[in-house]
Amino acid sequence: MNRTTRSLTKTSLSVLAGAVLAANLTTAAQAADDTVRWKVQAVFNTAWPGLGNPIRLVEESLKEASGGEAQIKVYEPGKIVPSFGITEAVKNKQIPAGYAWFGYDQGKMPAAALFAAVPFGMDPLGYSAWWYEGGGQQLAEKLYAPHNIHPILCSITGAETAGWFRNEINKPEDLQGLKIRFAGIGGKVLQKLGASVTVIPGGEIFPALEKGAIDATEFATPAIDEMLGFDKVAKHNYFPGWHQPFTASHLVVNTDVWNGLSKSKQSLIETACTAATFRGLAYSESLQGAKLATFDSKGVTPHRLSPELMDALQNATNEVMQEASSADPMFKEVYESMQNFRAGYDQWKKLGSL
Repeated sequence: MNRTTRSLTKTSLSVLAGAVLAANLTTAAQAADDTVRWKVQAVFNTAWPGLGNPIRLVEESLKEASGGEAQIKVYEPGKIVPSFGITEAVKNKQIPAGYAWFGYDQGKMPAAALFAAVPFGMDPLGYSAWWYEGGGQQLAEKLYAPHNIHPILCSITGAETAGWFRNEINKPEDLQGLKIRFAGIGGKVLQKLGASVTVIPGGEIFPALEKGAIDATEFATPAIDEMLGFDKVAKHNYFPGWHQPFTASHLVVNTDVWNGLSKSKQSLIETACTAATFRGLAYSESLQGAKLATFDSKGVTPHRLSPELMDALQNATNEVMQEASSADPMFKEVYESMQNFRAGYDQWKKLGSL
């Protein structure tokens, strides 16, 4: 080997070594960037079964499954941003991620409410089937993409109660002028029937009910409503939960942040949310019977809504859905997707279930 060859070989080895070092440094930097350390604002109190606790399950499982490489720190409602402002804060990168209820976004995106709860809609299994296998997830991603948000289903509960009332309601006329806290599309239905509807976060409902600022309220399941103290003031609890046969909440991640993760980290987060969704549902459902058993000792009377009221609510719901579909193309697309999927799902339920 002559001097020139040795020089070229030496140069080539130096270039190769430099390239390997650069590649290793880049890989190390990417690995470091892929470490998840997120502040996550929760929309609900994380002690609330099925509604709030799933995001705590995600917090715990992510840390353990990733060996500490994926960690989120969950903040209780209002600690960083208001419950109604979570998606906006994620959009603007004020926080990288949040645990949100899309019903609170219906003012700026009418279709968002359909991913949170649908009056006279599907049960939790039906919504889950539509989300994972019927195109629901893709529609949510389409809706939130312009807002730089990636949504992941992260909680679902069974049917709520139809509300807690100071006085009995038996006919549609009893809703006229009734001051009630009601969220989501169900609130628009009650407005159509003459109720005076207000939307306030869960933690603020009891003081409003106690002081008489509202006559009635809905919020969640009996296990959660008892924690909020509704049974101390309003002694008439109505069923079924026509307005929210399911209640879904989502982990929302800033799209730029999400796209910066490796596929393995994305999969880990999605898997953690899926597991938490169904663990939370099981936990919530396990508690409700015991809470109903305490009604008598507390002087609470459970009622079924009258057929007359149910018919009025169903008719008003149909009107609200038609009006919203006519006014907003995305609402129409999502709602039609749900209804088309439901046609087959309901047929299966009627034939296959007791």
